[in-house]
Amino acid sequence: MTDSLPDYRLAPNALQGRVIAISGAGDGLGRALSAAAAAHGAEIVLLGRSGAKLEAVHAEITAAGGVASAAVFDLEKALANDYDALTDALQRRYGRLDGLVHTATLLGTLAPIEQYDVPTWCRVLHVNLTAAFALTQVLLPLLRAAADASLVYSTCQIGRRGEAYWGAYGVSKFALEGLSQTLAAELANVSTVRVNTVNPGAMRTAVRRHAFPYEDASRLAAPTARVAPYLWLLSAASRGITGQTFDAEPAPLPPPALPPTPTPG
Repeated sequence: MTDSLPDYRLAPNALQGRVIAISGAGDGLGRALSAAAAAHGAEIVLLGRSGAKLEAVHAEITAAGGVASAAVFDLEKALANDYDALTDALQRRYGRLDGLVHTATLLGTLAPIEQYDVPTWCRVLHVNLTAAFALTQVLLPLLRAAADASLVYSTCQIGRRGEAYWGAYGVSKFALEGLSQTLAAELANVSTVRVNTVNPGAMRTAVRRHAFPYEDASRLAAPTARVAPYLWLLSAASRGITGQTFDAEPAPLPPPALPPTPTPG
């Protein structure tokens, strides 16, 4: 089920006392959401692969009076012991997680399936899907330990209707929708953890710029304009809502046409 959310105006303290982990927190949507959730009272666990970027986000949050901690965590390279170490650290410090948001993503290559590079395919599927699954799995006990936990996956419109040339990226977003629905069904009636997805729509981010380097970025929304549904889903206002998918904009901006693919020869 897909729903469009209005621009909910939550109380300033709507996330007060909640501990929320956000992957991809060093840039783009993850950074914007981290700052916004902290401004609403949450204590943020910043997860990302760049220590320098995480430090900058941490400084931004603390300068505004918020609370955050940071952990360098590379979804592409992390091994089982890295996942265990992160879980142990969060268990010792917080004992629970009230929210987990997956915003980290890897674009890969825009190319026909027939010509798609297999190692790139594996890399994109690993970062966007397998690592998100693994991180969710190891952190589920901490989410279960909270009285009202929310798990949110970031997806996109091509994860609902396939578009030519989006390759592994598009397939990974389809899979995230399926993972979210499967997990929501498994957790329904046996836990208070709710699971949903959000399509933030086209934004001025590095991923979008990489996909469409000649696009007029002034036409796109800033990531800060797309955090409202995430904040709402992380708050008590969405209690009981699970297994759904939401759009951050009523009519997502369609992607520009891709240039013709050269024919090998």
